[in-house]
Amino acid sequence: MTGALAVRQDVTLTPDPRRVIVKLFVPGEDDAVVRTRARALIDRVAHLDDEETGRLLRDTFDRFGARHRDLDGTLHHHYDLVRHRIARARALSPTTRLLVGAYFSHEYAVEAAALCNPSMMAHPDQTGLTAGQLRVAVSLRQIGEGHLSSIGFATAVLGPGRRLSVADRSGPLVVGQRVGVPRRRDLLAAGLAEEDCDNEITATVLDALPERYDEATFERVLGDLPPELLFRSTGPDTLDHLRRTNAASYATAFPADTTLHQRVLWPATPAESNGLEDARFVRFADESGPVYRATYTAYDGRRIASRALASKDLRRFEITPMRGPGVRNKGVALFPRTVGGRHLALCRTDGETIGLTCLDGENRWQEPVPLHTPRDSWELIQVGNCGSPIETDAGWLVLTHGVGPMRRYAIGALLLDLRRPDRVVARLPGALLTPEAGDRDGYVPNVVYSCGALVHDGELWMPYGASDNRVGFATAPVTTLLAAMEK
Repeated sequence: MTGALAVRQDVTLTPDPRRVIVKLFVPGEDDAVVRTRARALIDRVAHLDDEETGRLLRDTFDRFGARHRDLDGTLHHHYDLVRHRIARARALSPTTRLLVGAYFSHEYAVEAAALCNPSMMAHPDQTGLTAGQLRVAVSLRQIGEGHLSSIGFATAVLGPGRRLSVADRSGPLVVGQRVGVPRRRDLLAAGLAEEDCDNEITATVLDALPERYDEATFERVLGDLPPELLFRSTGPDTLDHLRRTNAASYATAFPADTTLHQRVLWPATPAESNGLEDARFVRFADESGPVYRATYTAYDGRRIASRALASKDLRRFEITPMRGPGVRNKGVALFPRTVGGRHLALCRTDGETIGLTCLDGENRWQEPVPLHTPRDSWELIQVGNCGSPIETDAGWLVLTHGVGPMRRYAIGALLLDLRRPDRVVARLPGALLTPEAGDRDGYVPNVVYSCGALVHDGELWMPYGASDNRVGFATAPVTTLLAAMEK
């Protein structure tokens, strides 16, 4: 019965290898034993005659200029990153400097391997629509060479009815640029406490910092530390720990004339070096007005960490670490508003149970209350959420995922009490969406998975990743879905 509730749409988003960015490339750093070849390469480029240098640069712009926004500026930037290797940098001509930048650059196809795990929220721009339409922003996990994940976007229009159109995603991509952001002392304190870094240096720093501070203030406080503390055996490690914990918070922004589908949230800290995974976006509303919030998993190749993201316009994003026992695993999903004055989130700290966690006064997510454990045959390996809860008159609608035999993923549903979200009041007696023949094959076979849906005009709109390879869309009438749930 439940399988018929979800109706698949004909629209599919597939990985597009033409969506490329320009990354820094340093020859030798990809070897098993790092031995930079930068200086020798620069010397070879510098010894080219002017005619060959000009020809190579013109050829580079002919081949790649139209594929990227401000390729000239990117090559200049990459040259600046290696200019310390040049004995007489000022002697190089502007053309040679650009060509050096080109030799230290390469294209990277952000979604060449896979496109998956979408979430959906109302778009900031709702102009130019007709009755029954809603413009939405779709976040995407895009995976390229080396299984490196980043966050991309698409724009679509829902309605009237079950109509769906996805906007063209062509055009040069842009990676967000780091911008200044006020940092918070309570988040720094929470990070240090979580990692058991408590000594006289950290206590002195936290005491000297204001509640909000910038990078210059932070470095000034470190510079004013008494020598008696710095020269202790733990001094250098503590300073390094402080800087790493502080750097986990940052902001990134995109030019105002870029469109949403051109923007790429790219790894920007060591904790994210192997990717940003499974962003769960939601439009959050409180007394200060609506803001877009999201959680995602930062991965450095060995460890995972939960991160929170906030944006008023999906153009400037502020990223902060999430701390506390409630966020010590993947799959954190924020509620779209406070409940009883509390910030709540769904989580899965033990790897197999859906839980509910609350943010305390010290910005730490508390130990979760269990909501749903593996129960039915299609979810016996583990259960988790498929995005933020959706508010309905009947309760908080939670899309879930379960993993069954042969690691087959399916999507189900729970209903939580509106005032007491720690109470499960109903559940769907089976799966809402399961892998069909067209969903089974891909980067990770036998998977349907979503990171966030929404309700529009009485319909549940659910984007989903199919076998970590492409993105599909399904709908279900909300009243029919709620009626099918067992109390």
